[in-house]
Amino acid sequence: MDDEVRKYLVEIGRRGGTKSRRSLSTTQAQSMVRLREAKRAFKKFRTACFWSYDPNLKITAADIHWIAEQLRKHGNRQAWEIAERLCR
Repeated sequence: MDDEVRKYLVEIGRRGGTKSRRSLSTTQAQSMVRLREAKRAFKKFRTACFWSYDPNLKITAADIHWIAEQLRKHGNRQAWEIAERLCR
């Protein structure tokens, strides 16, 4: 590989890496993790707790409390523990 091409690719990679990095506050990162965990719980316990809802329901941050409530009401011990993690 030509030395100029190598330098060009290094520069592009460096700029792309610095632009794509985002800084999240601790609160934002925790909210993202809670939302991801709520989506997983909805899929995992769909037949036990969420059978009457659309399987393709879009879960948002506003739904986290509702998901935790349904997990406690209709789920087993594992569902209860996930609900507790969602409400921290």
